[in-house]
Amino acid sequence: VQFVESGGGLVQPGGSLRLSCAASGITFNILTMAWYRQAPGKQRELVASISSSSTTNYADSVKGRFTISRDNAKNTVYLQMNSLKPDDTAVYYCNAPYGFPGYWGQGTQVTVSS
Repeated sequence: VQFVESGGGLVQPGGSLRLSCAASGITFNILTMAWYRQAPGKQRELVASISSSSTTNYADSVKGRFTISRDNAKNTVYLQMNSLKPDDTAVYYCNAPYGFPGYWGQGTQVTVSS
């Protein structure tokens, strides 16, 4: 089981980034996938999830700004992040919370700063 996150970087407030997570070693298309983030000194928190039928859920803090999607043909889950704020600064991780909750990738750093 492997999750490889990419797409992070430094962006100004109000900017956008698109994160990708490539999964392997799992039956991707039947699993709920999720994005989490962890800011310095804070606990890891759920940002967004997408079920096998593409039902989505979002943390209140990102509703209307972030969009989670998936491409089952590529075993990849995405997180489109718009209108970024400094509070969005964190390391972002993807995970299969109900199938493989203990498996985490290296994460991708997102820094929102002017």
